Amino acid sequence: MLRRITFLLIAAVFCAPLLTTGCAEHRRVYYDSYTHQQYPYAEENPRYQQWENDTHRHHEDYNKRNKDDQKSYWDWRHKNDKDHDQNHDHDQNPH
Repeated sequence: MLRRITFLLIAAVFCAPLLTTGCAEHRRVYYDSYTHQQYPYAEENPRYQQWENDTHRHHEDYNKRNKDDQKSYWDWRHKNDKDHDQNHDHDQNPH
């Protein structure tokens, strides 16, 4: 019986890190506090980097930016999504 308990404890010690950690990439999100939507990091990060490039900003983690910069990003993001959607619709349905 003692052997079985020892084995289970050793197994638990080795398995615990695997069960308690996950890919941080999948858990991280960008949160748009203006529209109350969450965007997966893996999908949103390229857009965020494009905003930094387009607006000539140095790279900085989104969460470390001040509220004005965060709002500027979301304004840019939603404007560019609309522009992208309009251009995409036009390409699909030429007049």
